[in-house]
Amino acid sequence: MANPKIKSSAQTVKKSNATAGRKPAAKSLYSKADLEEIFRRFSIQRPEPKGELEHVNPFTLVVAVALSAQATDAGVNKATRALFAVADTPQKMLDLGEERIREYIKTIGLYRNKAKNVVALSEKLITDFGGEVPRTREELVTLPGVGRKTANVVLSMAFGQATMAVDTHIFRIANRLLLATGKTPDEVEQQLMKIIPDEYLYHAHHWLILHGRYCCKARKPECERCVIADLCRSPEKTWDIPAPLVELPAQVIGAEAAS
Repeated sequence: MANPKIKSSAQTVKKSNATAGRKPAAKSLYSKADLEEIFRRFSIQRPEPKGELEHVNPFTLVVAVALSAQATDAGVNKATRALFAVADTPQKMLDLGEERIREYIKTIGLYRNKAKNVVALSEKLITDFGGEVPRTREELVTLPGVGRKTANVVLSMAFGQATMAVDTHIFRIANRLLLATGKTPDEVEQQLMKIIPDEYLYHAHHWLILHGRYCCKARKPECERCVIADLCRSPEKTWDIPAPLVELPAQVIGAEAAS
């Protein structure tokens, strides 16, 4: 079947406040039916996907996601278990102090700068937000060490909003599969938000991350284990027959997963 034609936008997107929120035309090579089927299969494979960063409340989630930049979730979890046991609020984190925070997270890359950011964001939460994590992207990105990706994760995982946090896995997957091509995470985010069917949008972020982490791996994708192998349009794919569509075992998050 021939690739569907991609409609171009009738207007030029201008870099101005008036048009900053406007979404560009989708660049996906997949038809609407293909997209529905891709995410339907992901929903059967993982009905309730979860993020793999340990946290106990919105504050510890903000800290964990900020710490995860250029680090693995497993590495962050190992460091933050003890940290969050003694400091699970902004005030407790401030009381702990930068030097002691560094001791807890020193196994994480860029830990010195990250410790400074944890202290600074804790202080800002207290002074500007009454110690509560804000519920809007615009406010979240004012916190030190919190960018758009972190804000989107928090909005999704802590407050149940349908967002698309484009991390390294999603950026790679979207471009590799030609699902949503872009040179920056923001470009990919805009494309994905436009093409993903509304009924699947809330979980789509985690489905794509987990697919990239455990199946469509960076160095060598395991195409024979892929439930969308027949639909995939990646030039890198090595298999055309989809894996059996069965629900995967429940995710094990936290200390149990490390044991």
